[in-house]
Amino acid sequence: MGAGEMPLEAEALTGAGQERELVDSCRSGDPAAFARLVRLHEGMVFNLSARLLGDPEEARDVAQEVFLQVYRMLARFEGRSRLKTWIYRIAVNQCHNRRRFWHRRRRDREEALDEGLVTAEAPAARAAAGPGPYEEARLRERARRVQAALLQLSFEHRSVLVLREVEGLTCEEVARVLGVPEGTVKSRLSRAREAMRQRLLGLVEEGEPS
Repeated sequence: MGAGEMPLEAEALTGAGQERELVDSCRSGDPAAFARLVRLHEGMVFNLSARLLGDPEEARDVAQEVFLQVYRMLARFEGRSRLKTWIYRIAVNQCHNRRRFWHRRRRDREEALDEGLVTAEAPAARAAAGPGPYEEARLRERARRVQAALLQLSFEHRSVLVLREVEGLTCEEVARVLGVPEGTVKSRLSRAREAMRQRLLGLVEEGEPS
C-alpha cells in the first residue's frame, strides 16, 4: 500500500465457512483470493500499526511486512481463532519488532500522528454534525493530544488499550493476540486506562463548560 493510498473497500466475510474458503483459496495459490484477503484487512492493519507506532510512514512499511508474513505463514493458520485475530497478532509482533529496531538504532522517537491520520474519521463526523472550522481545529488538536498521551504508555499497555478500546476486541481475543493470559490483559488494561486518565485530566478540564 503506497503513501497516501486509502484502503480499498471489500465485502466482509459473513461466517467461518466463507473464511475457511478464502484461506483455502489463498493456500492453493489463487492471487485473487489473497488480494481479497488483503483488502479485507489492510485498513485494520494500517490503523493499528499507526496507533502503536505513531508514524504513518512506518505504519505503511509495517503493513506491507505484515501481509508478507501472512502470505508466508498462512499454511500454519489452524483456524483455532478468527483469521482477523491471527492477523492482529502478526501486526502487533511486527510493530514490537520495529520498536526494538528503533531502540537498537537509538531512534526511539515517537511523534503524534499527522493530521491526515488523526482526523481519519472526521469526514463522517463533519457530515453528521457539520462543525465549523474552529470546531474542526479543536477536534484535531484534541485527537493529537490523545494520541500523544497514548504514545507515552509502554508498548504493552498501549497495545492492550488499542486492541480493547479502539479495535473493540474482547479481553479473550486480546489475550489470544498478545499470547498472554486473560488475567494479564485485564490487569494491563486497568493500568493503561488509569495512566491515560491521568495524562488526559487537563484535556478533559479544558472541554468542560465554564
